[in-house]
Amino acid sequence: MGMAFSFLIVVALIMVVTLGVGVAGLQYMFGVIIPYAAIAIFLAGMAYRVIKWARAPVPFRIPTTAGQQKSLPWIKASTFDNPSSTAGVIGRMALEVLFFRSLLRNTKMELHQGPRLAYHWEKWLWLGGLLFHWSFLIIFLRHLRFFTEPVPSFVSRLEGIDGFFRFGVQGLYITDIIILVAVTYLFLRRVVIPQVRYISLPADYFPLFLILGIASTGILMRYFFRVDITAVKELTIGLVTFSPRVPEGVGILFYIHLFLVCILGAYFPFSKLVHMGGIFLSPTRNLPNDSRARRHINPWNYPVKVHTYEEYEEEFREKMKMAGLPVEKG
Repeated sequence: MGMAFSFLIVVALIMVVTLGVGVAGLQYMFGVIIPYAAIAIFLAGMAYRVIKWARAPVPFRIPTTAGQQKSLPWIKASTFDNPSSTAGVIGRMALEVLFFRSLLRNTKMELHQGPRLAYHWEKWLWLGGLLFHWSFLIIFLRHLRFFTEPVPSFVSRLEGIDGFFRFGVQGLYITDIIILVAVTYLFLRRVVIPQVRYISLPADYFPLFLILGIASTGILMRYFFRVDITAVKELTIGLVTFSPRVPEGVGILFYIHLFLVCILGAYFPFSKLVHMGGIFLSPTRNLPNDSRARRHINPWNYPVKVHTYEEYEEEFREKMKMAGLPVEKG
Protein backbone atom coordinates (compact mmCIF):
# COMPACT_ATOMS: atom_id res chain seq x y z
CA MET A 1 0.00 0.00 0.00
CA GLY A 2 2.79 2.40 0.95
CA MET A 3 4.69 1.58 -2.24
CA ALA A 4 1.69 2.25 -4.50
CA PHE A 5 0.85 5.47 -2.63
CA SER A 6 4.40 6.78 -3.03
CA PHE A 7 4.49 5.85 -6.70
CA LEU A 8 1.19 7.62 -7.37
CA ILE A 9 2.47 10.77 -5.65
CA VAL A 10 5.50 10.89 -7.95
CA VAL A 11 3.29 10.29 -11.00
CA ALA A 12 0.99 13.09 -9.81
CA LEU A 13 3.97 15.45 -9.45
CA ILE A 14 5.02 14.68 -13.02
CA MET A 15 1.49 15.33 -14.26
CA VAL A 16 1.41 18.66 -12.42
CA VAL A 17 4.49 19.84 -14.31
CA THR A 18 3.23 18.47 -17.61
CA LEU A 19 -0.07 20.31 -17.31
CA GLY A 20 1.46 23.42 -15.76
CA VAL A 21 4.10 23.90 -18.44
CA GLY A 22 2.52 22.24 -21.46
CA VAL A 23 -1.03 23.53 -20.99
CA ALA A 24 -1.03 26.51 -18.66
CA GLY A 25 2.33 27.92 -19.76
CA LEU A 26 3.71 28.32 -16.24
CA GLN A 27 7.37 28.14 -17.24
CA TYR A 28 8.35 31.01 -14.94
CA MET A 29 6.73 29.38 -11.92
CA PHE A 30 8.40 25.99 -12.47
CA GLY A 31 11.68 27.49 -13.67
CA VAL A 32 12.16 30.29 -11.13
CA ILE A 33 9.64 30.54 -8.29
CA ILE A 34 9.57 26.87 -7.27
CA PRO A 35 13.40 26.45 -7.35
CA TYR A 36 13.85 29.52 -5.13
CA ALA A 37 11.15 28.25 -2.77
CA ALA A 38 12.77 24.80 -2.63
CA ILE A 39 16.18 26.30 -1.81
CA ALA A 40 14.66 28.45 0.94
CA ILE A 41 12.85 25.47 2.47
CA PHE A 42 16.00 23.35 2.27
CA LEU A 43 18.20 25.94 3.98
CA ALA A 44 15.63 26.78 6.66
CA GLY A 45 14.92 23.10 7.31
CA MET A 46 18.58 22.17 7.58
CA ALA A 47 19.27 25.14 9.89
CA TYR A 48 16.37 24.05 12.11
CA ARG A 49 17.62 20.47 12.23
CA VAL A 50 21.24 21.45 12.98
CA ILE A 51 20.22 23.88 15.73
CA LYS A 52 17.92 21.28 17.25
CA TRP A 53 20.67 18.65 17.25
CA ALA A 54 23.25 21.09 18.60
CA ARG A 55 20.99 22.06 21.51
CA ALA A 56 20.45 18.46 22.62
CA PRO A 57 22.39 17.91 25.88
CA VAL A 58 25.15 15.31 25.74
CA PRO A 59 26.63 15.38 29.24
CA PHE A 60 28.62 12.15 28.97
CA ARG A 61 30.69 10.24 26.42
CA ILE A 62 28.28 7.85 24.67
CA PRO A 63 30.14 6.63 21.53
CA THR A 64 29.16 3.35 19.95
CA THR A 65 32.08 1.00 20.47
CA ALA A 66 33.05 -2.23 18.75
CA GLY A 67 36.57 -2.81 20.00
CA GLN A 68 38.99 -2.63 22.90
CA GLN A 69 39.07 0.67 24.76
CA LYS A 70 42.44 2.29 25.45
CA SER A 71 43.62 1.28 28.92
CA LEU A 72 46.94 -0.30 29.91
CA PRO A 73 49.96 0.14 27.60
CA TRP A 74 50.33 -3.59 26.95
CA ILE A 75 46.68 -3.98 25.85
CA LYS A 76 46.21 -3.11 22.18
CA ALA A 77 43.39 -0.63 21.71
CA SER A 78 41.12 -0.35 18.68
CA THR A 79 41.92 2.97 17.02
CA PHE A 80 38.79 3.34 14.91
CA ASP A 81 36.23 1.06 16.56
CA ASN A 82 36.89 2.58 19.98
CA PRO A 83 38.74 5.88 19.40
CA SER A 84 40.26 7.58 22.43
CA SER A 85 41.52 10.74 20.69
CA THR A 86 40.30 13.38 18.28
CA ALA A 87 42.47 11.90 15.52
CA GLY A 88 40.81 8.53 16.01
CA VAL A 89 37.36 10.11 15.84
CA ILE A 90 38.27 11.91 12.60
CA GLY A 91 39.52 8.65 11.10
CA ARG A 92 36.40 6.82 12.22
CA MET A 93 34.12 9.51 10.79
CA ALA A 94 36.03 9.54 7.50
CA LEU A 95 35.69 5.77 7.12
CA GLU A 96 32.00 6.01 7.99
CA VAL A 97 31.16 8.91 5.68
CA LEU A 98 33.26 7.83 2.71
CA PHE A 99 33.07 4.03 2.89
CA PHE A 100 30.10 3.17 5.19
CA ARG A 101 32.32 1.08 7.46
CA SER A 102 29.61 0.21 9.97
CA LEU A 103 27.34 -1.01 7.16
CA LEU A 104 30.22 -3.06 5.77
CA ARG A 105 30.47 -4.82 9.14
CA ASN A 106 26.72 -5.41 9.31
CA THR A 107 25.43 -8.97 9.47
CA LYS A 108 22.02 -10.57 9.00
CA MET A 109 20.75 -13.26 11.36
CA GLU A 110 18.57 -16.14 10.17
CA LEU A 111 16.98 -19.02 12.10
CA HIS A 112 17.26 -22.38 10.34
CA GLN A 113 15.94 -25.82 11.17
CA GLY A 114 17.60 -27.47 14.08
CA PRO A 115 17.14 -24.84 15.51
CA ARG A 116 20.33 -23.22 14.27
CA LEU A 117 21.30 -19.55 14.00
CA ALA A 118 23.22 -18.40 10.94
CA TYR A 119 24.82 -15.03 10.31
CA HIS A 120 25.36 -13.60 6.83
CA TRP A 121 27.46 -10.67 5.71
CA GLU A 122 25.24 -7.94 4.18
CA LYS A 123 27.78 -7.14 1.46
CA TRP A 124 25.21 -6.40 -1.25
CA LEU A 125 23.41 -3.81 0.86
CA TRP A 126 26.74 -2.15 1.63
CA LEU A 127 27.79 -2.21 -2.04
CA GLY A 128 24.43 -0.90 -3.26
CA GLY A 129 24.41 1.94 -0.73
CA LEU A 130 28.03 2.86 -1.43
CA LEU A 131 27.59 2.91 -5.21
CA PHE A 132 24.40 4.94 -4.94
CA HIS A 133 25.86 7.63 -2.68
CA TRP A 134 29.12 7.97 -4.61
CA SER A 135 27.28 8.13 -7.94
CA PHE A 136 24.91 10.75 -6.57
CA LEU A 137 27.86 12.83 -5.36
CA ILE A 138 29.69 12.63 -8.69
CA ILE A 139 26.53 13.52 -10.63
CA PHE A 140 25.95 16.48 -8.30
CA LEU A 141 29.50 17.72 -8.89
CA ARG A 142 29.15 17.24 -12.66
CA HIS A 143 26.08 19.45 -12.64
CA LEU A 144 28.18 22.36 -11.37
CA ARG A 145 28.97 23.06 -15.00
CA PHE A 146 25.45 24.43 -15.37
CA PHE A 147 25.86 26.87 -12.47
CA THR A 148 29.40 28.18 -13.03
CA GLU A 149 31.10 30.21 -15.72
CA PRO A 150 33.88 29.42 -16.37
CA VAL A 151 33.49 25.76 -15.45
CA PRO A 152 35.98 24.70 -12.72
CA SER A 153 38.79 22.49 -13.99
CA PHE A 154 38.02 19.67 -11.54
CA VAL A 155 34.49 19.42 -12.98
CA SER A 156 35.89 19.01 -16.50
CA ARG A 157 38.34 16.36 -15.33
CA LEU A 158 35.60 14.55 -13.43
CA GLU A 159 33.41 14.56 -16.54
CA GLY A 160 36.27 13.17 -18.61
CA ILE A 161 36.82 10.27 -16.21
CA ASP A 162 33.12 9.55 -15.76
CA GLY A 163 32.41 9.74 -19.50
CA PHE A 164 35.36 7.59 -20.58
CA PHE A 165 33.15 5.15 -22.50
CA ARG A 166 31.35 6.23 -25.64
CA PHE A 167 27.67 5.93 -26.58
CA GLY A 168 27.66 6.68 -30.27
CA VAL A 169 29.43 10.01 -30.69
CA GLN A 170 28.99 11.15 -27.09
CA GLY A 171 30.38 10.03 -23.78
CA LEU A 172 28.47 7.54 -21.66
CA TYR A 173 28.55 8.52 -18.01
CA ILE A 174 29.15 5.43 -15.88
CA THR A 175 27.48 7.05 -12.87
CA ASP A 176 24.22 7.34 -14.82
CA ILE A 177 24.09 3.57 -15.16
CA ILE A 178 25.33 2.88 -11.64
CA ILE A 179 22.80 5.10 -9.90
CA LEU A 180 19.91 3.48 -11.80
CA VAL A 181 21.14 -0.01 -10.92
CA ALA A 182 21.81 0.92 -7.27
CA VAL A 183 18.45 2.61 -6.69
CA THR A 184 16.65 -0.26 -8.42
CA TYR A 185 18.44 -2.73 -6.16
CA LEU A 186 17.55 -0.75 -3.02
CA PHE A 187 13.94 -0.66 -4.17
CA LEU A 188 13.75 -4.37 -5.05
CA ARG A 189 15.35 -5.24 -1.71
CA ARG A 190 12.45 -3.55 0.06
CA VAL A 191 9.95 -5.40 -2.10
CA VAL A 192 11.47 -8.88 -2.24
CA ILE A 193 12.71 -9.41 1.33
CA PRO A 194 9.62 -9.99 3.54
CA GLN A 195 11.16 -8.61 6.74
CA VAL A 196 12.27 -5.40 5.02
CA ARG A 197 8.93 -5.05 3.21
CA TYR A 198 7.08 -5.38 6.54
CA ILE A 199 8.89 -2.43 8.14
CA SER A 200 8.93 -0.23 5.01
CA LEU A 201 6.79 2.90 5.05
CA PRO A 202 5.76 5.40 2.35
CA ALA A 203 8.61 7.58 3.64
CA ASP A 204 11.00 4.82 2.54
CA TYR A 205 9.55 4.35 -0.95
CA PHE A 206 8.90 7.98 -1.83
CA PRO A 207 12.58 9.10 -1.98
CA LEU A 208 13.46 6.04 -4.05
CA PHE A 209 10.76 6.76 -6.64
CA LEU A 210 11.70 10.44 -6.58
CA ILE A 211 15.39 9.72 -7.22
CA LEU A 212 14.47 7.18 -9.90
CA GLY A 213 12.38 9.86 -11.60
CA ILE A 214 15.22 12.38 -11.42
CA ALA A 215 17.79 9.93 -12.77
CA SER A 216 15.48 8.66 -15.51
CA THR A 217 14.56 12.12 -16.81
CA GLY A 218 18.21 13.17 -16.71
CA ILE A 219 19.24 10.13 -18.75
CA LEU A 220 16.42 10.71 -21.23
CA MET A 221 17.56 14.30 -21.76
CA ARG A 222 21.18 13.25 -22.06
CA TYR A 223 20.91 10.37 -24.53
CA PHE A 224 17.47 10.30 -26.17
CA PHE A 225 15.53 13.60 -26.10
CA ARG A 226 18.09 16.34 -26.40
CA VAL A 227 17.37 19.72 -24.84
CA ASP A 228 18.90 23.09 -25.57
CA ILE A 229 21.89 23.05 -23.18
CA THR A 230 22.61 26.71 -23.84
CA ALA A 231 19.08 27.69 -22.79
CA VAL A 232 19.29 25.45 -19.72
CA LYS A 233 22.56 27.03 -18.62
CA GLU A 234 21.16 30.49 -19.22
CA LEU A 235 18.29 29.64 -16.86
CA THR A 236 20.53 28.13 -14.16
CA ILE A 237 23.08 30.95 -14.30
CA GLY A 238 20.22 33.40 -13.93
CA LEU A 239 19.05 31.56 -10.81
CA VAL A 240 22.44 31.60 -9.05
CA THR A 241 23.10 35.26 -9.98
CA PHE A 242 19.62 36.34 -8.82
CA SER A 243 18.74 37.65 -12.28
CA PRO A 244 16.27 34.96 -13.30
CA ARG A 245 14.81 34.64 -16.72
CA VAL A 246 13.22 31.78 -18.63
CA PRO A 247 14.68 31.41 -22.14
CA GLU A 248 12.88 29.84 -25.05
CA GLY A 249 13.57 26.29 -26.15
CA VAL A 250 13.57 24.54 -22.76
CA GLY A 251 11.41 21.44 -23.10
CA ILE A 252 8.89 19.95 -20.67
CA LEU A 253 11.23 17.09 -19.81
CA PHE A 254 13.70 19.54 -18.28
CA TYR A 255 10.98 21.15 -16.17
CA ILE A 256 9.93 17.69 -14.91
CA HIS A 257 13.55 16.96 -14.00
CA LEU A 258 13.97 20.32 -12.27
CA PHE A 259 10.66 20.07 -10.40
CA LEU A 260 11.49 16.61 -9.03
CA VAL A 261 14.87 17.93 -7.89
CA CYS A 262 13.12 20.82 -6.14
CA ILE A 263 10.71 18.43 -4.41
CA LEU A 264 13.64 16.30 -3.26
CA GLY A 265 15.47 19.36 -1.92
CA ALA A 266 12.43 20.69 -0.06
CA TYR A 267 11.62 17.23 1.31
CA PHE A 268 15.21 16.50 2.34
CA PRO A 269 15.38 18.21 5.79
CA PHE A 270 12.14 16.57 6.94
CA SER A 271 12.91 13.02 5.80
CA LYS A 272 15.24 10.17 6.63
CA LEU A 273 17.61 11.54 3.99
CA VAL A 274 18.76 14.15 6.49
CA HIS A 275 21.09 11.54 8.00
CA MET A 276 23.64 12.99 5.58
CA GLY A 277 24.04 15.94 7.93
CA GLY A 278 23.02 14.21 11.13
CA ILE A 279 25.95 11.80 11.14
CA PHE A 280 28.35 14.68 11.84
CA LEU A 281 26.39 15.68 14.95
CA SER A 282 25.78 12.19 16.30
CA PRO A 283 27.38 11.80 19.76
CA THR A 284 27.63 8.06 19.20
CA ARG A 285 30.10 8.80 16.39
CA ASN A 286 31.78 12.16 17.00
CA LEU A 287 32.99 11.67 20.58
CA PRO A 288 36.17 9.93 21.73
CA ASN A 289 35.77 7.19 24.30
CA ASP A 290 38.24 8.56 26.87
CA SER A 291 36.21 7.99 30.01
CA ARG A 292 39.13 6.09 31.59
CA ALA A 293 41.53 8.97 31.00
CA ARG A 294 39.31 11.92 31.87
CA ARG A 295 36.53 12.44 34.35
CA HIS A 296 33.47 13.84 32.64
CA ILE A 297 31.24 16.00 34.82
CA ASN A 298 27.73 16.75 33.70
CA PRO A 299 27.71 20.50 32.90
CA TRP A 300 23.94 20.60 33.45
CA ASN A 301 24.21 19.46 37.07
CA TYR A 302 22.84 22.03 39.47
CA PRO A 303 23.86 22.31 43.17
CA VAL A 304 21.86 20.01 45.39
CA LYS A 305 21.66 20.33 49.18
CA VAL A 306 22.85 17.02 50.62
CA HIS A 307 22.47 15.55 54.10
CA THR A 308 25.90 14.25 55.12
CA TYR A 309 26.41 11.39 57.55
CA GLU A 310 27.86 13.77 60.12
CA GLU A 311 24.69 15.87 59.98
CA TYR A 312 22.55 12.73 60.10
CA GLU A 313 24.33 11.43 63.20
CA GLU A 314 24.18 14.81 64.86
CA GLU A 315 20.41 14.83 64.38
CA PHE A 316 19.67 11.23 65.39
CA ARG A 317 22.57 10.36 67.77
CA GLU A 318 20.49 9.79 70.87
CA LYS A 319 17.92 7.70 69.04
CA MET A 320 20.73 5.64 67.45
CA LYS A 321 22.23 4.97 70.89
CA MET A 322 18.86 3.91 72.25
CA ALA A 323 18.43 1.54 69.29
CA GLY A 324 21.91 0.08 69.87
CA LEU A 325 23.36 1.42 66.62
CA PRO A 326 27.05 2.36 66.58
CA VAL A 327 27.93 6.04 66.40
CA GLU A 328 31.20 7.74 65.58
CA LYS A 329 30.93 10.34 68.31
CA GLY A 330 30.34 9.32 71.94
